Amino acid sequence: MVIDDFPTEPIHLDEAAEHGLTRRQIWRGVAMGLLVRVGSGTYRRVDIPDSVALRVHALRCHVAAGQIVVDRTAAWIHGVDVHTIEEKDVTPAVETCSLRGRHATRRRELNGRQRDLVPSDIVEVDGLRVTSPIRTALDLGCHLHRRDAFAAMCLLARLNGFTNADLQRESARFRRRRGVVQCRPLVALVDPRVESHREAWVLLEILDEGLPKPEPQWWIEIDGVPTYRLDFAYPSARVCVEYDGEEFHDLLEEQREYDDERRRWLREHGWTVIVVKRGDFTGTARTRWIRRLEAALAPSYNNRRWTKW
Repeated sequence: MVIDDFPTEPIHLDEAAEHGLTRRQIWRGVAMGLLVRVGSGTYRRVDIPDSVALRVHALRCHVAAGQIVVDRTAAWIHGVDVHTIEEKDVTPAVETCSLRGRHATRRRELNGRQRDLVPSDIVEVDGLRVTSPIRTALDLGCHLHRRDAFAAMCLLARLNGFTNADLQRESARFRRRRGVVQCRPLVALVDPRVESHREAWVLLEILDEGLPKPEPQWWIEIDGVPTYRLDFAYPSARVCVEYDGEEFHDLLEEQREYDDERRRWLREHGWTVIVVKRGDFTGTARTRWIRRLEAALAPSYNNRRWTKW
């Protein structure tokens, strides 16, 4: 078999015959590396790039009628993948809900529940009913572990153009809801300038420590030209915090060389560069970079004549 034997849109096993294929041929295509699974029983060609339209088509193959896509699956539709690394080896169940008063689905490939939603909480994406980006952000702020919740909220805000004020206005309806005690403080901290999950983790650790909020995605200009962009910067103190992990910075040798050159230039021009790595979010590793940041931000000069009166 060759890749052109398969359709360019996602195909569900139940639709194989409509495309002149059998289930065995689809499974063979997977074994040959021509197809990849994108949902329960749903596959796409490897040469077709991922897109929102493709994701919606894949989900539409097996979302039950009357169900609304919610939570992590809704975030995925809106461009933010918050599934764990372990879940990427298998296809997690599609998270859906029915409106209060209707039975939640029992289909095995759907993780169904009931939920109170108002019309403004629901948007339609290519015929698929999905919770809106704002409603999805608030739901995940309640349901996910705190770091992942904050990352999801920041990235949904970034990709979908809503603000803290929008979140605060909508969160007023969440009074006494399970998880709202975690969600509400996070709403005030959301920053749509954050570009990755782990950058959001870094920002949250800084704010949890009571340190001043840094400027995300700060540009350094050389001769008036924006040249180097910093993950987080304290421009007046000449301190920056960079996340160096699997999401962006370690993928290519050229990227590592660029980062080394950029950080060397910063240090030569009086900047303190603090690099946070993948395993630096717990224990002594976290304490080490947090204490270094505290020391770097401590003022070296005070214009008071006496420190105590």
